[in-house]
Amino acid sequence: MLRALHRSTLIVFALMLGACSGEQANDGPQEPTLTIGQWHAEIELPGGNADFGLELSKDDQDWKATIINGSERIAVPEVSFDSSRLSLRFPAFNNRIDAILVDGTLKGSLTLVKRYGKTQVIPFRAAPGARTPGSTDAQAMADLSGRWAVTFTEDDGSEYPAIGEFQQRGNKLLGTFLTETGDYRYLGGSMRGDTMRLSTFDGAHAFLFEATLAENGDLNGRFWSGNQSLESWTARRNADVTLADPASLTFLKEGYETFEFTFPDLEGNSVSLSDPAFDGKVILVTLAGSWCPNCHDEAALMSELYPQYKDKGVEVIALMYEHLEDESAAIQQVRHFRDKFDIQYTTLLAGISDKTRAAETLPALSRVLAFPTTIFIDREGNVRAIHTGFSGPGTGEHYIKQRQSITDMLDELVAESDDVNANEEDA
Repeated sequence: MLRALHRSTLIVFALMLGACSGEQANDGPQEPTLTIGQWHAEIELPGGNADFGLELSKDDQDWKATIINGSERIAVPEVSFDSSRLSLRFPAFNNRIDAILVDGTLKGSLTLVKRYGKTQVIPFRAAPGARTPGSTDAQAMADLSGRWAVTFTEDDGSEYPAIGEFQQRGNKLLGTFLTETGDYRYLGGSMRGDTMRLSTFDGAHAFLFEATLAENGDLNGRFWSGNQSLESWTARRNADVTLADPASLTFLKEGYETFEFTFPDLEGNSVSLSDPAFDGKVILVTLAGSWCPNCHDEAALMSELYPQYKDKGVEVIALMYEHLEDESAAIQQVRHFRDKFDIQYTTLLAGISDKTRAAETLPALSRVLAFPTTIFIDREGNVRAIHTGFSGPGTGEHYIKQRQSITDMLDELVAESDDVNANEEDA
């Protein structure tokens, strides 16, 4: 009897141990926790790190992320976090960030898809905490606030002009560069000692600008775009510096009176400017690409303006020149682009994003110098203006003036249409 009782007690004790062991096994290692809030993110370029702010949050079961460049806020379209792996995808640009959470920090890579589908894979890392590029013990040797006449020199020795506009407070530096074909986005960084640094990541490009202040007050620097493009640049203060009039850079070749084209839409149907749907309409044609941040800036504006002007007889047509030669892949990118801005106007697949090849598809134009290029056509089919490039919201007052210029031109062309219609009715 005692032996049987003893044996029963041992069995019960063993079962209890097994149950305890089972609970410990079920608990297991805790899954890494992604910190909610501000993160300081860095993209490792050959000349240093392009840093930016990254804000992470969670709504029910869905993760959300916001990129921060100075005063700019960019919502990441697709965010996922599972088993310590974070994915940030930018479908309209066809780019992505993939990272693994290790000891509270994120380490991984940024993949940028370039022309003809070539990719750049660049190291990425991020740590919890707000981005504070201006915090340093090194006192700034100068205040760079103001306008600067800038010359960029490409690796083949060719040069192009730009304007640098900077705002500095202590060590903190904000600003942008305006060129004759667009702008270099919202930039944030610092002035430490005699060295300035500005950078950005907007889902499409990773930019890093660095320069040293010379004894004469000029800036001598370098500009990295991704991990394969490097340009040098110089700058001198000039409050009165200007760039060429964007309306003077692209024009119709001699012998051409009208602007014509025929390209397929996303369903494969041929669309021409001479189609009955556009007869008697004011037409705004834009040469764009889903890979182009300035084209995104313009699309955001066009998507806002189109509903206001459509009933006034205005149509917008976007000719999309994509990085990808594969037609189905290019169409998918344009669909992502349309979805991002809820585009209701016509988008056509026009070709590859090479400017020389793009110009060959539009023989009436003197050249294709920039994406976007915007062409204003009156109701009689006459080209009234061609605007090269686009200055986005990062340029502040320049964006406001450009927006006003576009609406003024549309209002003028619509008013002409109304006058003509009124005269026809009187007749």
